[in-house]
Amino acid sequence: MQQQKLFINAQRLADTIEQFADFGRTANNGVTRLALSEQDIAVRGYFHSCCEQLGMTVVVDDMGCMYATLAGTEDTPPIVLGSHMDTVKKGGRFDGILGVIAGLEIVRTLVDHGITPRIPITVMNFTNEEGARFEPSMMASGVLSGKFAKTDMLNKKDSDGITFGDALVQSGYAGEESNRIQAATAYLELHIEQGPVLEREKLHIGLVDCVVGMVCYEIEITGESDHAGTTPMDMRKDAFFAMNDLVSTLRTQLSALDSELVYTMGRANIYPNIHTVIPNKVIFTLEARHKNEEVVREVERIIQSLPAVQGDCEVTTTKLWGRDTVWFDPAICERLERSVQTLGYSYKTMASGAGHDAQFVASFLPSAMVFVPSVNGKSHCEEELTSYEDCEKGINVLLDTVLGILEG
Repeated sequence: MQQQKLFINAQRLADTIEQFADFGRTANNGVTRLALSEQDIAVRGYFHSCCEQLGMTVVVDDMGCMYATLAGTEDTPPIVLGSHMDTVKKGGRFDGILGVIAGLEIVRTLVDHGITPRIPITVMNFTNEEGARFEPSMMASGVLSGKFAKTDMLNKKDSDGITFGDALVQSGYAGEESNRIQAATAYLELHIEQGPVLEREKLHIGLVDCVVGMVCYEIEITGESDHAGTTPMDMRKDAFFAMNDLVSTLRTQLSALDSELVYTMGRANIYPNIHTVIPNKVIFTLEARHKNEEVVREVERIIQSLPAVQGDCEVTTTKLWGRDTVWFDPAICERLERSVQTLGYSYKTMASGAGHDAQFVASFLPSAMVFVPSVNGKSHCEEELTSYEDCEKGINVLLDTVLGILEG
């Protein structure tokens, strides 16, 4: 099978990853670069300068998203490559930024070889994907896709009471709504897996066909508080014991549904939370994720079928939120698979359990994602690591796909 003629410069990629990590690098070799912070503004300036050196035109939209475009010979919707440059507190060097660097390195490779693309190439940086400073996550892509109302997002406040709108203006990155991406030939996002599957299976590439659907419920159990030392066990209405029984039942039923279903009881509040008082109330959350919407609906059926009374305690369930599975463009996914096969990399098709800008972008642009392995599955922490070699392979997959689209 014919190999692609162009590959990225591996040493330059490694250097570039570390150069971007210098903006907000922590003592333990992680990165703290919250959206529109001093570090984020600085890395935006560096990204801007890198793009201008390549002859790219850089514009900013009204949510602060950056678009760096290498002109093509045809007036055609661009091939868009991107992700985000903001991080969580004490995050890693690869989450988000790798997708931006991928686009940058692909353009650098074209320029190195004197190639003017037929179709324009745009490298994007989405604002506030993490939601670590301003909630919710994926804020800008949510506004661009119509999922979030812009006015509501501008009024979101950080822990210091600063609104997103004020921070955006102060950053100098409050651009024009007319600069928003309207159309694209393809949107491609490279990302670290943020999980252990690829490494465990010793695979180079994950071809992401969807972002899984999910649902989150709050379950409230109400009993009665009494003295912990004087109330006989058979006379108690202990909300915590009732929760324990319900959790056991839920684990048994949910685990029997499907091996790919993941579910988490991540928050629990016990009242009055005093060691000498029998708990009179427990509120806990149950979140579940799966790509098959029938499985998600079955999860909901199980939750909604919980008994109204457990251990003499009242049980109520409330749905907090949910989302449907987002499927990526089949034609682009097929192109990516051909590129992986051409390059001879090992791979699997997989779903993303985490949210990404691509899931919102997919609602109005033909989109797809590629994963590269995360060492020990670590992400959103300073220990986050993906080898330079795996990063290189992921970008070469995108490069081969871009070249295939350019060739028509």
